[in-house]
Amino acid sequence: MATSQNVTVLGGGSFGTAMAKVLGENGHTVHFWMRDEQQADEIRSTRINARYMPGIVLEGDIQPTTDLAGAVSKSDVVFVAIPSKAFRSVIRDNSHAFREGQIVVSLTKGIEEHGFKLMSEILLEEIPRCRSGVLSGPNLAGEIVNRELTATVIAAKDPEVRRAVQDLLGCEYFRVYANVDVYGVELAGALKNIYAIVAGLASALELGENAKAMLITRGLAEMSRFAVSLGANPMTFMGLAGVGDLIATCTSNKSRNFRVGYAVGKGKKLDEAAQELGQVAEGIYTLKLVREKSDSIGIYMPLVRGLYEILYENASISAVINSLMMAVQNSDVEFILPRTITQ
Repeated sequence: MATSQNVTVLGGGSFGTAMAKVLGENGHTVHFWMRDEQQADEIRSTRINARYMPGIVLEGDIQPTTDLAGAVSKSDVVFVAIPSKAFRSVIRDNSHAFREGQIVVSLTKGIEEHGFKLMSEILLEEIPRCRSGVLSGPNLAGEIVNRELTATVIAAKDPEVRRAVQDLLGCEYFRVYANVDVYGVELAGALKNIYAIVAGLASALELGENAKAMLITRGLAEMSRFAVSLGANPMTFMGLAGVGDLIATCTSNKSRNFRVGYAVGKGKKLDEAAQELGQVAEGIYTLKLVREKSDSIGIYMPLVRGLYEILYENASISAVINSLMMAVQNSDVEFILPRTITQ
C-alpha cells in the first residue's frame, strides 16, 4: 500500500465516484469536486452519492467540495472525470489553479466536437505545464464500487506519471497496467462506445450469439483501422483498452451506451432513450464525430455508417442490418492483408 497522499477527483458522476472510492479505501485523502452544492452536502452527511451510486457507502477520507481551485491546489495528482462536452471549459476556466509538473489524468472516454480533439490533447493545450495521462479500460463503475476484480490501463509518455497512478489506484481488486500509446488507448476508449450502442441494438433484436460475436469482432477491426490511420499503435487494440473494453461494454447492460442502443432497438426514439438514462452516453456524440471524420479521411466504417443512419436518419434497423450483410466480404484481420485488399 502506498503512503497516504492528497488526491483530487474532478467530476461527481458514476466513474468519478468509483475512483474516489478506490482512492479513499487505499488510504488517501480525496478532494472530490462536483458542481452541485446539494450533491456535495449529501455525500458529506450520508457518505452516499445517491444520484449516481445509490446504496454505495464511500469509505475513508473523502472530502466533497464545489471549490475546484481549492481541490486542485491540495494535490500532486488530479483525476478528471468530466463529460467531454464540458471538459475543455472546466479546465480552461480553472487553468490558473493547476501548477507546474502537476499530474493530471483524464478518465473521460469521449471526443471534443471541434477539431476532433481527445481529452489528453485538451489538457496539453489548456495546461501544458502539467504532466498528463489517460486512464481507460473495461471499467464499469458499478462493478468497481462493489470491489469486483477489474483491470485498467494508464497511458502516459512520462514513466513517473504511470508509476504514480499505479501506486495510487492499485489494490487487491483493481489492477493498473501501463502503456505509452496515449492516443491509441484514449481513442479505443472513445470508439468502443459506438459499438456498445450497436451491441445494445443487437440484444434488443434478440440476435444470436454468432451475430453478436460478429458485430463485436468487426467493430474491433473497424475501430483499429480508423485509429491506426490517425497514428495509434495497432497492438494497443489487442489489450485491455481495446478488445477488453469493447467486450465489457458490448456484453453488459450496465453500460450506458449499451442501454441506449437497447432502448432504440425496442422502438424508443434516441432523445427518449437518452433522457430515460439520465446520464451521459458518450457514444451518441462520438458517433457523429467519427462518422464525419471517417468520411473526410476516407476510412471504411460500415457499422458507424449503419448506426448513424438508424439514430439520425430514421433508417429501418432491419434494412441497415441487411445492407451490412450484403456488403463486400473483405479481409478478416486488419493489418495482415495489404491495405488495397482490405478496403
